[in-house]
Parts: sequence; structure tokens; C-alpha cells
Amino acid sequence: MYYRVNSKGRTESTYAKVQTGQGAGLFDAVKQSLPWFDNHSDSVLKGGVYCCLRVAATCGADLKHAAKGGEMNVSMRNEINDVPSTNTWSTLIRKTLKQKLSALVPDWAGRVQDVPSLGEVLSGPCAVITFAEEVPKSGWVGYRRIIKISPYARPEDGGAEQVEAWSAELIKGLHQIRLEDDEGAAFTCLYLGSSDSDRVDAGSGMVTRSLRFGVYVPEEWADASVGTEDPWLSALQGWTQHKLGANWSVYGDVWPGGYDTPSVLWRLAGCSTSVAGTSALEVRQQWVGHVLTDHSVLTRQTVTRLVEQLALQSRIAVKEASDHNENNEGNTRYVTVDEVKADLQNDAYLNGQIRLTLQQRIRRPGSNVPLIREIHHSKGIE
Repeated sequence: MYYRVNSKGRTESTYAKVQTGQGAGLFDAVKQSLPWFDNHSDSVLKGGVYCCLRVAATCGADLKHAAKGGEMNVSMRNEINDVPSTNTWSTLIRKTLKQKLSALVPDWAGRVQDVPSLGEVLSGPCAVITFAEEVPKSGWVGYRRIIKISPYARPEDGGAEQVEAWSAELIKGLHQIRLEDDEGAAFTCLYLGSSDSDRVDAGSGMVTRSLRFGVYVPEEWADASVGTEDPWLSALQGWTQHKLGANWSVYGDVWPGGYDTPSVLWRLAGCSTSVAGTSALEVRQQWVGHVLTDHSVLTRQTVTRLVEQLALQSRIAVKEASDHNENNEGNTRYVTVDEVKADLQNDAYLNGQIRLTLQQRIRRPGSNVPLIREIHHSKGIE
């Protein structure tokens, strides 16, 4: 989601409207802290204050760590009116998961069902899918739906040992796996652990265990192309596409609804400015890179390759659009790679493995002060 400052000093949003009072308050705070802000050009806004407003607007949320797994929940304050229907999501996800589970465990013979009705007794080895809470997760991930998958095994078929084997197959076949429903929308499953211990079903006498998965569904408004307004993001996407090749998809800011693999997502995580001498400012942007593939080895190799190439890259060309120059000649500037590192233990879809800091120096306009018109001189001191 992008926010920018217009000529009247108000924030404008491309995909969601912000209350004028909030936008004006944010602008006034920036204006008071930066006295030179009134004389800054639009290109400078994109480099410094623009991205600060964008981060503040996108991350204007209450961040709190979840009690389990160290995940971070984000409560978005902006109202999004074009969120898909929960019933539609649930129906498509349920159908897709049933097909996937039937393929993963042929012993169930397609017996993957919803929660049984009161008094219904399960028969034969099977699995039950239960849908739990649904919460907005973050601006780049979308919505998370918690599901529980419970495999049932008869004692004569191995009981707890068979449940253990099926659970391993489910985790291997679903964790960090991209699935696509009949309408072409994609979602990702992440294993969140077992919610309880093994137990014996009172009606059927079969042994079962509940496995918790998070189903992450990108929001529909994320399908729009949102990376064209930020020259830094466009440059980073172009550099990544050049290094990895045409068979990779490179996204900006959010996972789109029909995202593909292998793919890379770059999103802005933070921005800061500092004074560099009397006539220059240093703008720093912190970026997070997500590398998502279907193979763990390919993911690890790609993350390592990008980190090494960024470390060797002294600077990246950034083309800034100008209303006065249609050919964009003379508007190419450069950002410097200040620091890059990776954590291969981070989740590719949710948290991202790469942390990148880019910096750029911009010229600080001189202060508008009146010129000295007269000088009065006296030889002595009275």
C-alpha cells in the first residue's frame, strides 16, 4: 500500500483512503522536524520523507508478538472494503485441501471429510478438517486462516504409530507449500504444531491427533501492480530479475493473489535520514527479501547468491521520473548497498530471509534568508 504527499501537504493512498486529519497530522510532524521540507522537490520526497510516510502508513498498526511461535500479528487500522468473502475462501480452500490430502495419503481412499455431525461415527482410516479462527496477518501476507487436520487410524492398522507416520507425510506435503484453487488463486500452508496429544475417539475407537496449519491468503487488492511508484523498489526488482533470469517472478511490497514460484518479494521495512555535512542528507532504507521456491536446496542457494551479489554490487542505478524530461535523460541516480545479511532459518513466505540496507546522499537545499543590504562601520568603540 502506497502513500505520498501531494502539493497540498496531505497524504494520498492508491488503494485505501486515509482520514485527512491523520494524514495532515503526519505531514505536520515531518514538516516541523525538517524545516527545509517546504523547498524539497518531489524526487527528494521519494527518496526520504516519501518512504517514511509510506512505512508509517503501511505499518500504522499495533504490533504484538503471538504467544506461540514468535510470530507477529498486525492489526490494520485502515478499512479495506474489497476483502473477499470468507465463505468463498473457506469453500475453495476446503475443496483444494481435500484433494491434496487424498493425494498425499492414498490409504484414506478419499475419506477426507468435515467435522462429523452429532452422533455420527467415523469408519475406516480417514482425516477430518476443522476450520478455526481467521485473522488479518500483515500488509504483505494477507489473511491467515487456522485449520486443524486430524488423521484417524484403527488400532489394528498400527494406531499411534500409523498416526505418527501420516502426520509426517502431512507436514512434509503441506508445510511452506503453495496450493492453487480451481479459480487460480494461490495460498500457502505453514505448519504451526500439534494442538493436543494423541487420543482415542470415543465413538470409533480410532487413534487421532490434531495438526495445526496456518493457511495464508493474499488479499485481492494486492493483485494490482504497486511497485511502479517507488524508484528504489523498481531498481531493486529490475536488478533481481536480471540476476535470476526470466523464469523467476519478482514482486514488490505484497504477495499477489496469483503469486507463482520460484519468486522473490522485496518490501520496505524502514527508512531513516541523517545530516551528512552542511549541504547533504543521507537517506537509508531497510528492505526485506523473501525467496520462495518448491525446493529447500534451491531456496538456500538463491538466498546465498543474492546476498553475495549484493555485497559485491557497489551501487544500483535508480531512474527517477521527471515531468520536465520525457526521455528521463540525466535523471539516473545511484543507491549504495550499505549492508546485506540473511537468516536461512526465517520463514520464506511470512518473514523473509534477506535484510538489506540501501543508502543515498541527496543535496540539501539552501536556506531562504534575506541578503545583507547595508553594513554600518565604526572605527572606535564608544
